[in-house]
Amino acid sequence: MEKESKYRLVEAEIYSVTRDETNMIANMSSISCLLNLAFEDYYWVGFYIVDQEKGNELVVGPYQGTLGCLRISFDRGVCGKAARTRETQIVENVHEFPGHIACDSRSNSEIVVPVLNSKGDLIAILDVDSTKFATFDTTDQIWLERILNSVFSKY
Repeated sequence: MEKESKYRLVEAEIYSVTRDETNMIANMSSISCLLNLAFEDYYWVGFYIVDQEKGNELVVGPYQGTLGCLRISFDRGVCGKAARTRETQIVENVHEFPGHIACDSRSNSEIVVPVLNSKGDLIAILDVDSTKFATFDTTDQIWLERILNSVFSKY
């Protein structure tokens, strides 16, 4: 099935599950699960949440996959760059990304999408890894940003 068609289906599933749910962690858990099930090339799918006590640091949240890094500073890796710049990061080959954090050495490509609340504050990032190179593109960026904006704009 074409990537865009898969996104249409998973978007509908995500909206049906999260529409009336007010708990952010529950929504993150459902999104991680549904994205992981929808895309066979998604090796690790999950959220890193901004640690309000530490400030410029992310702490692992709901995810699907192997053990993730527990904490990531805003000044390290792809996740840190997405948090710091509030811009989606698409990395075709993580081994060529300066300062990449290898939480799992099997990861070869990655997309990281900032999650903002209704005030425009960064609350988390969505991190998706693949064991294949160049898995992610602008289609993924458009759909993931759209899904996350819709779900998390109520917070």
